[in-house]
This record gives sequence, C-alpha cells and structure tokens, in this order.
Amino acid sequence: MSDAPSTRNSGDNVPVFSVTEVSGLVKSTVEGAFSHVRVRGEISGFKRAASGHLYFTLKDDSAVMDGVCWRGTAGRLAMNPEDGMEVVATGRITTYAGRSKYQMVVETMELAGEGALLKLLEDRKKKLAADGLFDESQKQEIPHLPDVIGVVTSPTGSVIRDILHRLSDRFPRHVLIWPVLVQGNGAENQIANAINGFNMLGDNGPVPRPDLIIVARGGGSLEDLWCFNEELVVRAAANSEIPLISAVGHETDWTLIDLAADVRAPTPTAAAEMAVPVRMEILAQVLDCEGRLIRGIRRTLDGAKRDVAALARGLPNLRRTLEDAAQRLDDWSERLANGLRTGLKQRRSKVPNRIPRPDRMVTDGKRNLAREVQDLRRAADRVVTRKRDRLITAGKLLDSYSYERVLDRGFALVTGADGAPILSATQLSPGDDVSIRLKDGERGARITGGAAAVKPARKPKKPTTGSDDPQGSLL
Repeated sequence: MSDAPSTRNSGDNVPVFSVTEVSGLVKSTVEGAFSHVRVRGEISGFKRAASGHLYFTLKDDSAVMDGVCWRGTAGRLAMNPEDGMEVVATGRITTYAGRSKYQMVVETMELAGEGALLKLLEDRKKKLAADGLFDESQKQEIPHLPDVIGVVTSPTGSVIRDILHRLSDRFPRHVLIWPVLVQGNGAENQIANAINGFNMLGDNGPVPRPDLIIVARGGGSLEDLWCFNEELVVRAAANSEIPLISAVGHETDWTLIDLAADVRAPTPTAAAEMAVPVRMEILAQVLDCEGRLIRGIRRTLDGAKRDVAALARGLPNLRRTLEDAAQRLDDWSERLANGLRTGLKQRRSKVPNRIPRPDRMVTDGKRNLAREVQDLRRAADRVVTRKRDRLITAGKLLDSYSYERVLDRGFALVTGADGAPILSATQLSPGDDVSIRLKDGERGARITGGAAAVKPARKPKKPTTGSDDPQGSLL
C-alpha cells in the first residue's frame, strides 16, 4: 500500500489532507498574513489564569475575537486590563488548532483615546469612593511646622528642585527624597511602595520618620498622569498614617490621589508653601507677642505703684497720733490723782464729830484708814494696770505707724537744714540743703531744679465716735 491518500473519488484528483495538516496550513497562512497588527476593541470576559497568562475577548458592534497575553508580556503592560476598557492591542494573529479558533497574541496594549480613559477613571472613582477612601472624616491635619518632610518624586526633574528651593526660602527643613518613576511601566508600584515605606519607618531609627509626605509630579497629559489614578497608589495614599499632600500636575490637572490625599496642592511649589510657614512671619509674630507682654507687665506695675501711692496718702500722721496719745495719758494721770483726793475727802467727811472715846476712835480710824488705803491702793493698781496695758497697746500701734516702718518699705524722709521734715515741695528752693533719711542711713543733698507743682496730700478724715470726750480713744 502507498503512503499517499488512498481514498479518491472517481474522476477527482484533489488531494485529501488530515485535520492536522489543514490546521498547520491555516496557521502558517494566517500568521504570515497577520504577523503584526493593531486591533481596536472592547475587552470582555477578562481573566488571569493561575499561570499568569491573560485571556479575554476583543469585540466591537458586530464581531468578537479571542485574545491572549502570555505571562512574560503581561508584566510589561503599561496598564491593568479590565472588562469594559476600549483598547488598542498590538500583536499577531494565530490559530488554536485544539478548538479550530483564531486568536490574537497581544504584545502591547494601550487605552483607545481619552474618552475611554475618562470612563475608566470615573468608574474607578465611584468604586473607591464607595470604599470610603475619599471621606472627609478620614483627612488629617497638616502639621504647622514639620521637622522632617518626605518627598516622593523623580530625583532628576525640576519638581524636586522647585520644592527644595521653596522650602529653603520659607523655612528650611530636613527633606528625605524617595526617588520613583512618575510615568510609565511600574511607576504605580514604586509610588505606592514609597508611601508605604515612609510609613514603616520607626520613630528612633537611623532614618528619621517624616512628619509630612509630599507626592509630586509636573504637568502632563491624562496618559502621563495615569499612574496616580491606579488603585494601588490611591489606597496607599488613603491609608497613610503620615499626613500627605498631593501635588500632581498643574492646577487644572486632577487625579484620584488628589481625592485620597489629606490636602491637594495645585502645583509642587504650592505644596512646599503649604508644608511650612514663612520664618520671618513667625519671628515677627513672636516679637509682637513679646512687645505685648512687656506692655502688659508695665501696665500692671504702673497700676500697683498708683495703688501703693494711694495707700500711702491714706496713712495717719504719726506725729499727731503720738501727740494725741501723750495728751490722753496726761489727762488720765490727772484724773487718777483727783479721784484719789476726792475719795479721801468723802471718807473723812463720814467720821462723826462727837467721839465718845478718842482712843477707840483713833484705833478704829487707823483700822478703817488702813483698809481704805489698801482698797484705794488696789483700785489704783487696777487702774494703773489697765492704763499701762492700754498704753503698751497704744505704743505698739504707734510703733507700727512710725515713719521708720515706712522707711523699711522703701520710702524716704526729707528734712531741712533745721531738722524739720519737708512736707511740701513748695518749702524747697534751688540751692537748699536737705537731708534724706533711708532705712539704712542718711545722706545729704542739695536742691537743683525748680519747684514743681505737687498736689497736696489729702488730710485724713477724722474718725467719728459716739463719745463726747474731745481726747478721743487710744484704740
């Protein structure tokens, strides 16, 4: 028997192929005609196999085509494919003999137009918002003056130079730079790792833990900024325990990290301005507070001086108090002597004119006189004791009013050449010699300036008592 196909129809010379042969011919024909194609379509039925390969279909309004992306290529894609994305896939068309199907082996993939990006961005925004990543209640306050600032950005761009220059102008701080890619493949992983890495630093480690994180990038298109819309980056920013400022793009650029960050800055330079205050403004504020404090203390001291001066004007005249007390003492001494003489006369008048027995009368009189004298002495002793106690009390009170006690409190006694105290500035003229007595000594002085108008001290009000005694009471 021959190896060639053995079954032929009568009169037909077309060769008969096996299924494997036909599949091989179709595969070589398709791959030869479509070795490099770009196909636009919507991803549907996307799944990632345990082996790491990606399987999906590309469809449009009237057709569907299977697609596959091998594990080695999937790790290099610039995006994470999802159902509903409209993409432009680049690769080759091949066949799968096991199912008699053709499929596209994808080598690169990109989103098809800005409209698709915006739709994907809106869908992802709704999803992350539903997870609570954008809640205002989760926002942290930015520290007023951080000691250490961590910056996540590219180390070679102008962004980091702008941030460092602005910080140096306003208030120099210790800056830690975590270099990352800010565009292209793998950028989202580096940015998320940088945010998480700053949060994992210990408080007492060799590298200080930042008090504030700034994630910064310059302006660009929606595709250029897309890594900051990736869910990995947004979740890292939302979960950061360190307050985070997002400064991605220019003022009109918005990314999802802006919604998850604690504060959004329109530009990287503005982020530096938000991070630290102006040092000169703080110094001016401190100096202003110092001046207000000094003025407040000065006002308090001036008020206390006025109060002391008012109290000093209300003190009684010590000389007059001493003279009044001495006069009352003389009056009481005179009244005591008069009382003794009057009492003696009254008792003498009681002696009977007719004395039947002189010796008895003399004896009784001596006895009565001795008893009366003894009573008078006891009475006199009691009076003298009371007066002495009152005099001692008055002396102590007088000593407390003494001008020497006033000198002990920082005042001075000014006397003229004749030793008399100077009670008014009108008593002095330029060239007069005076003596100034302080608590620890006396010094001479001469008046050189003109007499100034001095308000006379207010005469102390005489206390009113209910007694008619013009001498008043020592107490």
